[in-house]
Amino acid sequence: MTSTFFLNFLKSLNILYIEDEEKIRKNVSNTLNLISNKVFDLPNCIEALNLFSKEHIDIILSDISMPEMNGIEFVKKVRQNNKRIPIILLTAHTDTPFLLEATKLKLVDYLVKPLDFNQLKEALIKASQEIYENGDYCIYFPNNTCYNITEKKLYKDSKEQNITTKEISLLELLYKNKTRVVPTTEIKNSIWEDSFEATDSALKAVLSKLRKKIGKDSIRNVSGIGYQLQDT
Repeated sequence: MTSTFFLNFLKSLNILYIEDEEKIRKNVSNTLNLISNKVFDLPNCIEALNLFSKEHIDIILSDISMPEMNGIEFVKKVRQNNKRIPIILLTAHTDTPFLLEATKLKLVDYLVKPLDFNQLKEALIKASQEIYENGDYCIYFPNNTCYNITEKKLYKDSKEQNITTKEISLLELLYKNKTRVVPTTEIKNSIWEDSFEATDSALKAVLSKLRKKIGKDSIRNVSGIGYQLQDT
């Protein structure tokens, strides 16, 4: 896989960014928003732990030196329940003692502030590679269902569910194009090789079965145009 692939992959991932200095946080957050799907930027680790328990986070980017709870303590708490999420720590040169402790916490990388954009980008690409290779790339739906793209498997309440190849093709097509309404003709051409099989009734049957599995409101019908996957 190329760097371009993983840069595109990053656009589907959520990043949690923690930095107590407001000016730095705003500048870095603006950069991250150009790279990823969604950025949660917070000023301290207490708020970050609370958000981490409620939102789906793919990558953590955290400063080390912060009041109340430092970045190392935060990572230790995260690692108690999540051993695999990629974590990148940000440090000043004076944080060397912390880094010796951080080597035990399975970090993707650590970066020295002030941040260099290219180094940040490379660290995020490395994190996205780790997610992809671990098979942790999932689309989450409101009914406690998730679809793992690398495994091509659907789970509900952590239990594998049946999903057909056509349902997979439809779901992945809509996800890759979730910023737009995918025309009905494009969907048919993508799912069926034989145009005679690509009927309106056949498409509606696949849609109906998929909606039952991921939630009926997860796919929006735009009358006369096509379908769009709703934000998950």
